[in-house]
Amino acid sequence: MKAIIFDVDGTLWDTTHVVARAWNQAIKDCHIPYRGTITSDRLKQEFGKTMSAIAASVFCELPLEQQFPAMEDCVRYEGIFIPKHEGSLLYEGVKETIPQLAKNRRLFIVSNCQGGYIELFMRKNGFEPYITDFESFGNTGRPKGENIRLIIERNDLREAFYVGDTQGDYEACQLAGVPFVFASYGFGQPKGYAAKIDRFSDLLTLSL
Repeated sequence: MKAIIFDVDGTLWDTTHVVARAWNQAIKDCHIPYRGTITSDRLKQEFGKTMSAIAASVFCELPLEQQFPAMEDCVRYEGIFIPKHEGSLLYEGVKETIPQLAKNRRLFIVSNCQGGYIELFMRKNGFEPYITDFESFGNTGRPKGENIRLIIERNDLREAFYVGDTQGDYEACQLAGVPFVFASYGFGQPKGYAAKIDRFSDLLTLSL
């Protein structure tokens, strides 16, 4: 059975407006010396990078030893705000399409997110029965390309492609040796891809 490996942010859902509120609250409550306000648009530029890379970018004005702890405070608040958000954060068609894809494909998730984020995503949306396995930067400390390879090896996948939305996703697929399917409705504009979808439901008819 062929497999599909998914990115999360910018591919399956968009939490940036909720996460922006969470981070701004964390900055206030934890007295993080950040100038300005975190916005959804700023987060869309950052999501897809590893947590350490995001910390270095967003909190570049802080001493190096304070950047990742600041990021950890923001992530902790993120884990509080997202579950409390009412209504769906999924892109159009994701809720209906995932169960249909799972009938004929094995489904996986690989993200550069913190540990626990993929579990939160699956739990909030009721996707646990459909996702065979998942991996993240927060769990392994490895970049996305290596985690894609880890999922492939761990599950003995012979045919798989990755669905994502950023240049980083494309580069990870190059490293992992799998085709990259570009979700054009997401956050980025990668320089290359094997196929493109304009709606998530396009995966139902994609030939790859």
